[in-house]
Amino acid sequence: MLKGFREFILRGNVLDLAVAVIMGGAFGAVVTALVKAFFTPLIGMIAGKKTFADLKFTVAGTDFPVGDFINAIISFVLIAAAVYFFVVLPINTLMARVHRGDKPPDPTTKQCPECVSEIPIAAKRCKFCTAQLA
Repeated sequence: MLKGFREFILRGNVLDLAVAVIMGGAFGAVVTALVKAFFTPLIGMIAGKKTFADLKFTVAGTDFPVGDFINAIISFVLIAAAVYFFVVLPINTLMARVHRGDKPPDPTTKQCPECVSEIPIAAKRCKFCTAQLA
């Protein structure tokens, strides 16, 4: 199940992406609130800060809010997991059940017995080695 989730994240399938955008927008506020209410304080305690959102580092007088970035990553992973486990996985399972009885399409090519190349099924001579075909 987690392998499928990893493939979903890395694949970028257009249909999956469209569903993710729609569902991500719907779940965005809820997940952001969850991250700020529970994960931010928990990680903040581990990091020794009052709130995780306060984590930052300064270079040449400029603050880099690392906590906000990590909050966004946590939100993304939670939204993607919700979309995958509650939308994509059930739809893929349903589609697999629907198409289980479908037979594969008839082949359009065959293999030449001499040179083992793919040739059209109606060919009488191989276009690569010119062998006569039965």
